Amino acid sequence: MSKKIAVVVTDLFEDSEYTEPVKAFKEAGHEIVTIEKESGTTVTGKNKEASVTIDKGIDDVKPADFDALFIPGGFSPDMLRADDRFVTFTKQFAESKKPIMAICHGPQLLITAKVLKGRDVTGYKSIHVDLENAGANLHDKEVVVCGGNLVTSRTPDDLPAFNRESLNVLK
Repeated sequence: MSKKIAVVVTDLFEDSEYTEPVKAFKEAGHEIVTIEKESGTTVTGKNKEASVTIDKGIDDVKPADFDALFIPGGFSPDMLRADDRFVTFTKQFAESKKPIMAICHGPQLLITAKVLKGRDVTGYKSIHVDLENAGANLHDKEVVVCGGNLVTSRTPDDLPAFNRESLNVLK
């Protein structure tokens, strides 16, 4: 069954951590909706290998419009978490128990939304202490699935496992 996936992304995202999961989601028949501050803008990956035209502005969407949330890594999640609208959007997703997939620095948005206490997660090495301080149970492995709705991974090297488990929770 096709799912509608919200993707919160801004400049300096990790190129492959956006492009590879999105390709896998689309190939599986899921719909992708990119969300940033405003629609129609273009954001560029930190390696300048990918650019994304934004479908919707954050003020034009609500979690009820979507089946799942995807947070690519890079510097994008750190910049987005400075905007309370993205933090609230993420928090509402977590509270609704819908699938959330976050890779690399993606969990930073979950940390700021204060939704990781007691959850099993992983992330990029530099945010491990932050994840522990947020009350998460940290596991240093390629992919961690918690509660059947939260998928986290560490780096681009983990993309095959991340994509596999993300597609599983979307079934």
